[in-house]
Amino acid sequence: MSVTRFYSRVSLSIKERKKNRVLTDTLKTLKKEIVRARNSENECVQILMNLGLFFLIAEKDIQTVKIDALTHHDEWKRLLSLRIILLTIYEWDMSKANSKNLKELLIQSSVEEKLQKELFNSLKLLRKSRENAAKQLRFERNNIIAHRNSDALLQLNAIQYLNTKVVFNIVTDFYESSGVFMQVFPKILLQAGSIEGLFSYLLKSKET
Repeated sequence: MSVTRFYSRVSLSIKERKKNRVLTDTLKTLKKEIVRARNSENECVQILMNLGLFFLIAEKDIQTVKIDALTHHDEWKRLLSLRIILLTIYEWDMSKANSKNLKELLIQSSVEEKLQKELFNSLKLLRKSRENAAKQLRFERNNIIAHRNSDALLQLNAIQYLNTKVVFNIVTDFYESSGVFMQVFPKILLQAGSIEGLFSYLLKSKET
């Protein structure tokens, strides 16, 4: 197993290097853009940017510990990385970064109705996936990572018998849902942040 983990670690590190670089660059860019957006009057773009950054931070966290969770030679480091992934997925509630009036803001920014439906469907998929994760991982989250069970032996057994396959099945399900979100998000942002979208938002804001 140690030899298998070593070769898996090397191959995964090479394979994931590009994705890590893209994620890091995207986070830097989006951070700059969200600061700029917050200095503007376009609330729609501000909320969309916040959604995107909220999403990417969690994805970067998972990406950072994913290889260790699968291949690190130290068992405790693998299990700790797995618990970090577990907690990240459990707490990855996109509604925290959303706004109740996003629908109205998208209309104000003249975003196509078809894209609006795609966005809200993708957020619905993410919510269902996260709810599924919460159901399956509630015991582990409440006893070995977000909180600690007072029964130390129970806590240790729960850590040592944490099922890697179950956690990564949930991760896979969540990534499938998030893939839908990432397909529609740039299109929405492009329309809402365009010159046309900005003027439409400003004009309709004055009408209301």
